[in-house]
Amino acid sequence: MSALQGTALVALAAIVLYAVLGGADFGGGVWDLFASGPRRTAQRDAISHAIGPVWEANHVWLIFVLVALFTCFPPVFADVGTYLNVPLTLALFGIVLRGAAFVFRNYAADATTTARSWTVVFGASSIIAPFFLGDAAGAIATGRYDWLSPFALATGLFAVTLCAQVAGVFLLRETRDPALRDDFHRRATRATVAVWIVGLIPALIARVQEPALYAALTNPTALTAILVAMLLGVVVMVLIANRRDTLARIVVGAEALAVLVGWFGAQAPSLVPGHWTYESAAASPEMLVAFLVATACGAVVLIPSLALLFTVFKGPIRAPD
Repeated sequence: MSALQGTALVALAAIVLYAVLGGADFGGGVWDLFASGPRRTAQRDAISHAIGPVWEANHVWLIFVLVALFTCFPPVFADVGTYLNVPLTLALFGIVLRGAAFVFRNYAADATTTARSWTVVFGASSIIAPFFLGDAAGAIATGRYDWLSPFALATGLFAVTLCAQVAGVFLLRETRDPALRDDFHRRATRATVAVWIVGLIPALIARVQEPALYAALTNPTALTAILVAMLLGVVVMVLIANRRDTLARIVVGAEALAVLVGWFGAQAPSLVPGHWTYESAAASPEMLVAFLVATACGAVVLIPSLALLFTVFKGPIRAPD
């Protein structure tokens, strides 16, 4: 394997981790905004308990992806930072506002009106951030950086829906209350169906308005990945129905991986269709090797630290005293 291939795989792995872990955090905010019924307060408490210990740590993968892009593919970083400045700034605004709202809401728990206001801000920003990240991805896929195109906007909507599905599945193990678990089971099932429906929208738009992109999406690699993602969605629903919550988490993560492989498979060997390929945008071989060495050294510290964090705060749920 060449240094360039290794770098691309490392970057893909980081994007997948952010899509799954960061996506679960964003999706938790979506469900927090739409909490309903007689248990809506308990639903929000469960979501806050699930997100609280790890939401900041999950953003390490986004930072890593940006550093990898800046270091290993600088021309693409320059183009994306220039032409997609608006949607990426809006996504950053959503991420920062979301974190602030989450903290302020918890400190304002005794002030009902204030807490309710921050709840709306937290939920709205949890939609803003993944929407504009997905929108930027869709704009890159078109090769025109047109973040206001119907395809890019539809991709942003799909990103929000996928985050809601991942969160719905992940929340299944966050409570022992049978009624709450039933609430989250229904949400996870509906979100999985919504992913299929909403996922058709950018595909249909691509067929009509983006013929080159549609042809790329139907190449063997991309089409296989998309079909695998759809099949895994069916498996997720079966596992949810049978209360196999832990296994459902694994499968929904694999589904997100398949979606991203479909995207990368459609574009390969281009990073930005019509502009940059992996080879033309790559930094020097020496820089790529240095990046891989630095990544390996950093992983020695980062991976055990994250494993300890998740083990301590996200281990098996203990029965109440």
